[in-house]
Amino acid sequence: MSGSSLLCFCVLLQCVSSAVIPTGVRRNDSPIIGVLAQEVKTPTPGKNAYIAASYVKYLESAGARVVPVMINKSEEEYTQLFKSISGILFPGGSASIESSGYAKAAGIFYRLALEANSKGDYFPVWGTCLGFEKLMLLTSEKKLLSRTNTSGVALPLSFTSGTLTSRMFKDFPAHLMTSLANEPLTENSHKWSITTKSFKGNEKLKKFYRILSTNTDGQKEFVSTVEAYDYPVYGTQWHPEKNAFEWTRPYIPHTPSAIKTTFYMADFFVNEAKKSLHSFSSQEEEQNALIYNYSPSYTGKTSIFEQIYYFE
Repeated sequence: MSGSSLLCFCVLLQCVSSAVIPTGVRRNDSPIIGVLAQEVKTPTPGKNAYIAASYVKYLESAGARVVPVMINKSEEEYTQLFKSISGILFPGGSASIESSGYAKAAGIFYRLALEANSKGDYFPVWGTCLGFEKLMLLTSEKKLLSRTNTSGVALPLSFTSGTLTSRMFKDFPAHLMTSLANEPLTENSHKWSITTKSFKGNEKLKKFYRILSTNTDGQKEFVSTVEAYDYPVYGTQWHPEKNAFEWTRPYIPHTPSAIKTTFYMADFFVNEAKKSLHSFSSQEEEQNALIYNYSPSYTGKTSIFEQIYYFE
C-alpha cells in the first residue's frame, strides 16, 4: 500500500464511528467463549490435552469468560455446548487438521455455526494459525496449504482494498492501522500457509472469505487475515494473543502498537460474541464449565507458552 493510499485509508478509518449493536437488538454483555483444546504430543497422566493460557487471557482482557472445549467428546455433547457458549476460538498449535480430536471438534462446531447463522442465530468463529488453516480446509474441502519460511518471524500486514469495509478492522484507530501496515507487529509461528494464488484459485474460498491482508516470506505470498462475507467467521494466520501475553521468544513484538493490536483484536471478537444469545441452562452448569475450575501451569522455561492449561 502506497503512502498516499495509506493516508486516505487512515482518514477514512477516522471517520468511521465505533461499532454498536443497533437499538432494539438484544446484546449479551456476559459472553462466554469456547477455546478448543488439542492433543499433547507426549501425553502423561492428567496431561492429555492442553490450551495455552494466552488465549484465555486474550479473551478475558476484552470482557469475556472462557470455557475449555475438550477433545474427543460426542457430537451430542458438542451440540449441547454449542447452545451454551457465545462463540468459539480455534487456537494455534501442532495438532493434525485432518485426523485429530482437535480437527473433529472444529469440524462439528464449524458446521453448527454455519447452520445456526443461516437461521439468524448469531455465533462467531475465530481461527488463529492452526485454526486458520483448519478453517481453510473446512471451507475449501481441499488440501491447499504450502510450506513457507514463516516459523518465528514478526511481519507488517499488507492490507487489501477489502480492509476498508471489513468488520474486523473498521474501528481500529488510524495510527494503529498505519503501524500494522509499516511495522512488524504480527507474530508468525507457522510452517504452512495458503498462498494467495491457491486461495484465489479455489471458488469456495473466494466466495466465502474476503482477504483482508497478505504477507510474504520472500518467496511466496500468502493470505494472513480473512473474514467471511456472510457469516461471522474470521481467521488470522498470525497470533494476535502473543503480543501481550507471551514472552518466551525474542521475535514476539511488545511495542505499544503491538500491545494495542492484541486488545483491539480481542475487543472485536468479544463484541461479536456479545451478539450471540446462547446461554447455559443453569448457573451451576455454567460455573462447572468455566476455565476457572482449572489452574494453569508455568511452562515458560521449557515451552513456547508462558502458561498452559492441561486436561485429562
